[in-house]
Amino acid sequence: MPNSSAPSPASLESPRVALADVTPPIALGPLDGRYRATIAPLVDHLSEAALNRERLHVEVEWLIALTDGTPAGPIVPGAPRLSDAEKTYLRTVVADFGGAGIAEMAEIERETVHDVKAVEYFLKRRLAAAPGLLGENTVLPSVGELVHFACTSEDVNNLSYALMVRGAVVQVWLPAAQALVDQIADLAREHAAVPMLSRTHGQPATPTTVGKELAVLAHRLRRQVRRVEGAEYLGKLNGATGTYGAHVAAVPGTDWPAVSKAFVEGLGLTWNPLTTQIESHDWQSELYADIARFNRILHNLATDVWTYISLGFFKQIPVPGATGSSTMPHKVNPIRFENAEANLEISCALLDTLSATLVTSRMQRDLTDSTTQRNIGPAFGHSLLAIDNVRRGLKALAVNTDLLAEDLDANWEVLGEAIQSAMRAASVAGVAGMENPYERLKELTRGHRINGDDLRTFVAGLGLPDDVAARLAAMSPGSYVGLAEQLVADYL
Repeated sequence: MPNSSAPSPASLESPRVALADVTPPIALGPLDGRYRATIAPLVDHLSEAALNRERLHVEVEWLIALTDGTPAGPIVPGAPRLSDAEKTYLRTVVADFGGAGIAEMAEIERETVHDVKAVEYFLKRRLAAAPGLLGENTVLPSVGELVHFACTSEDVNNLSYALMVRGAVVQVWLPAAQALVDQIADLAREHAAVPMLSRTHGQPATPTTVGKELAVLAHRLRRQVRRVEGAEYLGKLNGATGTYGAHVAAVPGTDWPAVSKAFVEGLGLTWNPLTTQIESHDWQSELYADIARFNRILHNLATDVWTYISLGFFKQIPVPGATGSSTMPHKVNPIRFENAEANLEISCALLDTLSATLVTSRMQRDLTDSTTQRNIGPAFGHSLLAIDNVRRGLKALAVNTDLLAEDLDANWEVLGEAIQSAMRAASVAGVAGMENPYERLKELTRGHRINGDDLRTFVAGLGLPDDVAARLAAMSPGSYVGLAEQLVADYL
């Protein structure tokens, strides 16, 4: 019988340090840990702190809009107009929102247990403190009740998220994606004339060029970039159920839809005139679908390049001091493309979930979007990380032209397509003896290894016109690339 008094393995372990208590805090996920340097630019746009800064921005601009009034008169009768110095003070509150403000707002939220209310109280504190900087004559302490006037939290949140996502796309993701596409396009032009055996269904097939295959991917990716560039960012400000109920109850004489439209468009967004409590998020679903499609095309590039590396068509340039394998010193692993694959899959999973979830809200409002939108940052982060990995991986590649040439020279049978097509054309032109061209080439080439002499002998016996026979006899797998080079020049 086993010794029941023997200590268990767990009891032999020394007590472990609680990593959750280590200072500075250890990141739970890789984006804020291992890969922080690559995705750091997104923190300014898609972090929790960035959300609170944009909320503060929206609250400040709404306060300024309410006090500015319209050409037709005041929005809220009796509201004082702010001086330029007072507006600058308010906008500086947003511009200076950093570590201290983040900590203070978190402290307020612990008391309010409501994130948007914490922003409101934070701004009201700044209004109360204004006389210390602007003098006792400032009107800012008196306009506290115009902060968050007639707003539901979603009025602030939807505008904040639109501004955040637009900033992340325009200032971070798009420049990275465009730089990647340009890099692929440059490689396509550089290698436009380098012939390569195709492999349709994994089998030797009509040759192409390295550049033309890269050009296809660059063209596909660029098309998605253009769709993202044309994205609309919608916003609304119309109250708790989209009816301007509180607005009209408080100030019935104001044209609230016109005020809302001017305010939303003043933020650089597209006004959505008809909503429930929430802005419908359809624009987000459209945008994330386009970015996910970009990701999937990039995933296609990563897997193709990985395969070409495996075949030896691309050589990887070793990085001095880097280790490919912990036990096999000869290896240079295609880790950049493998890392990109995984991150693109994670990004797409998140983007797909965002797209599917955000277009639905129960009745006039539920809070599923609140939690979902807090994961926009990771969705973009994994895409950005993948783009970075592919860019670095491509920089470390060289085309193995010698192996490409050997591969082509070992597969003369791919010229069967060219010969039977020429026979068909000759038959249509009235040349006798061109019957069953496909079947005759199939008999010659299918399941057989042939060489250039075999093909030239076959062509010579067909009875083709001399110019056609000469053209075919001069062909080789390496020259059978059609208009590949021209296509890269004309359409990329």
